[in-house]
Amino acid sequence: MGRLRADAARTDAFDFHLPRDRIAAQPARPRDAARMLEVGDRLVDRSVRDLPALLRPGDVVVLNDTRVIPARLRGTRRGAKVEVTLHRAEADGRWRAFARPARRLREGDVVEFADGFRGRVTARDGGEVTLAFDRPDSLFADLERHGELPLPPYLSRPANAADAADYQTVYAVRDGAVAAPTAGLHFTEALLEGVRAAGAAVAKVTLNVGAGTFLPVTAERVADHRMHGEWGEIDAAAAEAVGAARAGGGRVVSVGTTPLRLLETAAAEDGAIRPFRGETDLFITPGYRFRAVDKLMTNFHLPRSTLFMLVAAFAGLERMKAAYSHAIAAGYRFYSYGDSSFLHRFDAS
Repeated sequence: MGRLRADAARTDAFDFHLPRDRIAAQPARPRDAARMLEVGDRLVDRSVRDLPALLRPGDVVVLNDTRVIPARLRGTRRGAKVEVTLHRAEADGRWRAFARPARRLREGDVVEFADGFRGRVTARDGGEVTLAFDRPDSLFADLERHGELPLPPYLSRPANAADAADYQTVYAVRDGAVAAPTAGLHFTEALLEGVRAAGAAVAKVTLNVGAGTFLPVTAERVADHRMHGEWGEIDAAAAEAVGAARAGGGRVVSVGTTPLRLLETAAAEDGAIRPFRGETDLFITPGYRFRAVDKLMTNFHLPRSTLFMLVAAFAGLERMKAAYSHAIAAGYRFYSYGDSSFLHRFDAS
């Protein structure tokens, strides 16, 4: 992870006051009409549509093509209502899930959802259960028929018809995420065309974003936080595109923290990217030495979160605190449906 700076060793170093009304309840329409704060040696108020102007020929823009599955299910166990939210696939086809109320479930219980769609509890740990589904090969199809999109918990509402489109990127193709790679929600086909017209390549990787992205850091010391793991893949085409950009003097621009974590997980010491498939639990905090990513487009994150710690590592803690203070005062909208930022990597050396 790199050595954690002494002034950033405590979780409260990443705290700030965020007014509740700064958290976006709905996305900008159209998607690319959202605001974007450029954070470098100075702060520049921009629009997401300005992204192509910030790119150079030879750059590569890396997107996460994961697709959010309708992971929230309502069912019954012996007539009693139960709600489960899938959040992590296991290698054997079972799924870990958060259950409410978990106290009603025991190992061996069968939860009935609908039309013969059911899951058996194979383990329980506190509020979490592990489910084995009767029809694992058709699970995603069953979820599409009977599940709901698991919106971020702070929205405190069920998903509606608009969310079915709003909470997916326009390039989402690979089922498996239970939270959206939100930086990519700003992209339209026109913006992608603008990126390519600027001379930048587009590469796609997959990181199945888990519900752990919403978990707060409760440990007093940052180093005591246990980072959640997520499954990801960088195929040969993506690795080659990133390598070609680096070899030609181009920059690697990550759209979101999820491609960044995946690229940094796969990067060799010299920054070379090779194909990768597996889990990453990389926890990036100030002191981390970035090897693969030069620029980061990302939404505004919540206080004391692992995501704010990551952007502080990337662009500098004091710089990001100043940027967030500016964003709050200027009315930028935060988190999943909020506005964006474009960060230049800060080299403290």
